[in-house]
Amino acid sequence: MSKNIVQKIIEAHIVEGTMKPGTTIGLQIDQTLTQDATGTMAYLQFEAMQKERVATELSVSYVDHNMLQDGYENADDHHYLQTVAKKFGIVFSRPGNGICHQVHLERFGVPGKTLLGSDSHTPTGGGLGMLAIGAGGIDVAAAMAGYPFYCTMPKVVKVELTGALKPYVSAKDVILELLRLKTTKGNVGKIFEYCGTGLESLSVPERATITNMGAELGVTTSVFPSDSVTKTFLKAQKREKVWSVLEADEDAEYYEEITIDLSKIVPSVALPHSPDNVSHVKDLEGIKVDQVCIGSCTNGSLKDILTVAKILKGKKVPSHVSLIVAAGSRQVLEMAMRAGAIADLVASGARIAESMCGFCIGVGQSPGTNAVSVRTGNRNFLNRSGTKSAKVYLSSPETAAACALYGELKDPRKLGKTSPKITLPQTFTIDDSMIDIPTESDNEATIFRGPNIGNPPHLQPMKNAITGKVLLKVGDKITTDHIMPAGKRLKYRSNIAKYSEFVFEPIDPKFHEKAKKEKGGIIVAGLSYGQGSSREHAALCPRYLGVSMVIAKSFERIHRANLINFGIVPATFKMVRDYGQLEEGDIIKLNAVKTCISAGHASVEVNGEGSFEVEFDLSDREIALLKAGGLLNYLKEQV
Repeated sequence: MSKNIVQKIIEAHIVEGTMKPGTTIGLQIDQTLTQDATGTMAYLQFEAMQKERVATELSVSYVDHNMLQDGYENADDHHYLQTVAKKFGIVFSRPGNGICHQVHLERFGVPGKTLLGSDSHTPTGGGLGMLAIGAGGIDVAAAMAGYPFYCTMPKVVKVELTGALKPYVSAKDVILELLRLKTTKGNVGKIFEYCGTGLESLSVPERATITNMGAELGVTTSVFPSDSVTKTFLKAQKREKVWSVLEADEDAEYYEEITIDLSKIVPSVALPHSPDNVSHVKDLEGIKVDQVCIGSCTNGSLKDILTVAKILKGKKVPSHVSLIVAAGSRQVLEMAMRAGAIADLVASGARIAESMCGFCIGVGQSPGTNAVSVRTGNRNFLNRSGTKSAKVYLSSPETAAACALYGELKDPRKLGKTSPKITLPQTFTIDDSMIDIPTESDNEATIFRGPNIGNPPHLQPMKNAITGKVLLKVGDKITTDHIMPAGKRLKYRSNIAKYSEFVFEPIDPKFHEKAKKEKGGIIVAGLSYGQGSSREHAALCPRYLGVSMVIAKSFERIHRANLINFGIVPATFKMVRDYGQLEEGDIIKLNAVKTCISAGHASVEVNGEGSFEVEFDLSDREIALLKAGGLLNYLKEQV
């Protein structure tokens, strides 16, 4: 039977279930990655599983988020991560080595392998032909312990790329166009698989830009074939031996097909405050720009940095523009320096930031009050930049460079008829000296634990009934940034008791106090609840505060899984109109919860008089997790 790329990889890794779309499957995971913001809790959970070494082919711990080290907490967490990696056989990428997705693409990714990462932009690896999926930290911990990763067998969408990009149009504009067409909602349970004659002109880093920001579509992941372009990239990284051909069979079937003519793509931007709020740059010209930030895991490749440097060479940015440039990895930074690109950027007025997530996650470089910031990152949610009144636009490096030069939104095609010609070297600079490789003798290493590090909270099994107040009612497209803010709060990720004080801080700063007073309660939400980051703390901290159920119009994949992993029941309205009848302060009661979640539906009592119907679309395993009080309890029961 003919198969597409996704089916081929899944067939080689499936250990439970069948490849029927919509059903639950268990996948063997070859590689994992974590970053420091999510990794600390993931490794604490791995320790709780009482394994002597990781069971994967490769697990890598990256430090790329909490890099400003404001206070002792970040440095202590990094020390913990380094020592726990040494003890359990985990590769450790030290602070300054680069952003996890960029470095993994360069140094560790392998076509045809499965990669599970505790970061929602793990699908970046799909640009290399990997089945790379973002998940909560506890799912990654379980994979490191040797357990399968469970997900829904996806519906595979074929995205055929034809033609070639025109001058000053880039891969970022391609994914922005897809976000305009498909939006951030309604794509749960799908994987986008790319093919077509247009692939020949897209390098692996350009493909990775598309798969990286494919996370904003809400799909499980995105994947490109492994072809001669892939081989060229791996050869330049001196890793040609891991290359293999991976492509769909000629008559492979797909759930849906989309065709994108690259020659018709034009420079675009995502307007505040959503990645799918996309317009063409030419229709927005003239809006004053106060800040431009270039870099991130989406657009921090060598080609991106060299392109911007060539555009800016010999020119100066206006005095009112703050220009920040951050290479995606130390490899990119060093090669750009040796090529003279960093000197050209500095001469133009750019400020050079460390190779880290930084401005993309609101760690540093917050814009001024009411400022307009043009960024090459992947998310522009309200307040994610650290300034609630700021307006963040997402763009390609070419568009960002044009905006920096003109001091306003500007179509980069105004810069000339031909794009800067970038010739990448056949061999990249290889220096893995900031990557610690563990040895067998390291399993006697002592793990360092600072005062900010606490054990994962012990969660009680499911009770017979759920009763509580509606603590908060929110609208559509609530992100994990809304639920569990990052930025200056990131340093508390290893301290759940402290971090829980900031649950829903951007929406309701008093939520923590209300939850403690009521000893828990219910959340009511609209469509696409839990967009954005994979941060499991957006489920773990509410559960720590006693939240027992979230009733929403719909959920995003990773957050829904995280809710279940920590014993919070995800329910959906049977009749969407019932959402409008609920208000904050209403008393909710659901009897015989265990029976109801097994039946798949229930009648929920409101204020002791009325009621409404909810549904539970849960697999047998998910039901077992909820009854146990979460994944960690469930695994202990299995042992």
